[in-house]
Amino acid sequence: MKIAVTYDNGQIFQHFGHTEQFKLYTVENNAVIASEVVNTNGSGHGALAGFLAVNGVDTLICGGIGGGAQQALAAAGIQLFGGVSGSADGAVAQLIGGTLKFQPDVHCAHHDHEHGDEAHRCGEHKCGGSCGH
Repeated sequence: MKIAVTYDNGQIFQHFGHTEQFKLYTVENNAVIASEVVNTNGSGHGALAGFLAVNGVDTLICGGIGGGAQQALAAAGIQLFGGVSGSADGAVAQLIGGTLKFQPDVHCAHHDHEHGDEAHRCGEHKCGGSCGH
């Protein structure tokens, strides 16, 4: 099993489409045997599922995530555990132990506010339309 966690300074980064790093964990026999932090090199929403697939990831732990990214992950065969916060290492340990609390219907909250908001304009976040805009 290979698990990816959206990563920022030891914590689960809360917006999948803007994550700059993943921490990748290789798990065998219910134990982490290797881990590494990898940079996404500026990949946006649509490209991140492909980035994970190329890196052999089959499971993702993250905070918020949009519907388009969820669909891309599903198409790539990557299992999603979204709506998670806190320590990246702790979340992986909980997943392995079967105690991870996650939200099966998680979504990215910024996708729900009005498109006239000055802080967010749909054309600025490089989703390429994959996030439903």
